[in-house]
Amino acid sequence: MEAQRQARVMISSKGSPSRFRRVCVFCGSSPGNKASYQLAAIQLGNELVERNIDLVYGGGSIGLMGLVSHAVYNGGRHVIGVIPKTLMPREITGETVGEVRAVSGMHQRKAEMARQADAFIALPGGYGTLEELLEVITWAQLGIHDKPVGLLNVDGYYNSLLSFIDKAVDEGFIAPAARHIIISAQNAHELLSKLEEYVPEHEGVAPKLSWEMEQLGHSRKSEIAC
Repeated sequence: MEAQRQARVMISSKGSPSRFRRVCVFCGSSPGNKASYQLAAIQLGNELVERNIDLVYGGGSIGLMGLVSHAVYNGGRHVIGVIPKTLMPREITGETVGEVRAVSGMHQRKAEMARQADAFIALPGGYGTLEELLEVITWAQLGIHDKPVGLLNVDGYYNSLLSFIDKAVDEGFIAPAARHIIISAQNAHELLSKLEEYVPEHEGVAPKLSWEMEQLGHSRKSEIAC
């Protein structure tokens, strides 16, 4: 088994270079009702491996979380799972892979994932996935980070969300330049390629460095106190 894993590591090391060292993936702890969602999670994991990119994610071992993390880990890349201690019995029911970092709460989870990642991708998911996704989009709009944010729009799963955002632009609640924060594609290869080429068009309004020091400093102190 270990020999097979080492062989996969050697194969993955021949993949294409990437501007990203690690990508954060938001996704459901459920598998969804379509096999296409599950296949997309596996394909995304394989695409990260092909590009020599490590994974940071919500730490669960079930649903789409489990599928993408196992695909990346089995491909020989490093996996960091960040999960609040109170959710561990609910979201970890099987064997975990890679490095699991337990934090005290949801705020610390999001701050740590954001700190670790060079880009963000959302697979299909529910309330939690949307909350994480919209927060990193908002942080980008404010200038807190300039990391690309992508939607893996499997079978049009995010069409309604994209329509809502376009409506908000039309009604004057989102600036047209800020609309370009969100990058979408129907498959992992196309999405990663778009994210690699991303150049911010909007102007941030928050002091990036001071915000990061305040938010992430709070996160690290909270973890130490746990």
